This record gives sequence, structure tokens and C-alpha cells, in this order.
Amino acid sequence: MAGPVCIYGNPVLRKKSEPVKEVTEEIRALTDRMLGIMYAQEGIGLAAEQIGHTESIFVLDVPPAADKNEQGLPNNPGVKMPQAFINPEIIGASEETAVAEEGCLSFPKMYVPVRRPAEVVLRYLDRDGNVQMLNAKGLLARAIQHEFDHLNGILLVDHMTPAGKLKHALMLRRFKKQSKTT
Repeated sequence: MAGPVCIYGNPVLRKKSEPVKEVTEEIRALTDRMLGIMYAQEGIGLAAEQIGHTESIFVLDVPPAADKNEQGLPNNPGVKMPQAFINPEIIGASEETAVAEEGCLSFPKMYVPVRRPAEVVLRYLDRDGNVQMLNAKGLLARAIQHEFDHLNGILLVDHMTPAGKLKHALMLRRFKKQSKTT
């Protein structure tokens, strides 16, 4: 049985998101639905494209225990989770980068090393339509960039090396085949 999350091969995953004109009850209901699906799939992030929508929205719930630095201290103290990010824009990124394994609900059970800036600055609207700024590092910064990619039609496969694509070729074909039957 197909889940509520679009799997690699579904054309909606390549669509660029459309800005939300106004944060309405419908938009808040969509963010709540996205969080519910994300939790049911045991993810930490979900973009609207992953459930067949094209609004510029993603949700995150990065567990505090998973977002600590080498000394075991929180990377992003004071950041409340879960959060909905509406019309997000990455307006700054560190020159320092880090490589880490990333998974994606649209690529079940596939993990790929991805190099990304270690820190980002995000401007977005919250659920009340207020402009917010967030300086993020560690796993939160990585999750923001991963979900932001989704809003631009960029997928995990786009970060793979040719060797990585070859390594995962059977899985990628299976995802494409599965997405055509759902």
C-alpha cells in the first residue's frame, strides 16, 4: 500500500514551490497535516511537495538529543520544535561545510553523504504570518537545507556522486517504478 509521502519518480517532487500569499486557516491546517504525516513516517522534516502540494512550506521537528555539538551541548538552544516554515529563504550560509549522511522520506531506507554549509540564516513566516529569522547550525541547519532543496525541486539523488548513483541504481529504479503504480 502506498503511503502519503510521494516517492522518488513522482513528478511533483521536481516542481518548484509557489509562495504562500497569506497564512490562512487552510495553510495552518496543511502544516498540521504535514507534521502528522512526518511523525507517522518517523521523519524529522517534510516539505509540501512530498505530499503532493506546491506551497512553499516545510515542517521540522529536530530532536534536541540529536542536535548537539562535539561537547554534547545544544547547537541551537532556545529554538522551539516542532516548527512550520512558510515562504522560507536562506539568506546566509557559512563558508565552513560539513559532510553527513542524509535520509529522505521520498527515498525510504536510503542514506547518502551530503556536503552542506555548517550554518545557515533563514528568513520565513511562522504559523501566524509573522516574519522570523533563525540562525541554525548542526542537524537543524542540515535539515533546513534538505527541506529547502525540496521546495526548489532538488532531491537527494542530485547530491549523489556518479559512484553513489551506481551504488543505489537498483533502489532508485524501484522507487521510480513504485511511484508510477501509486
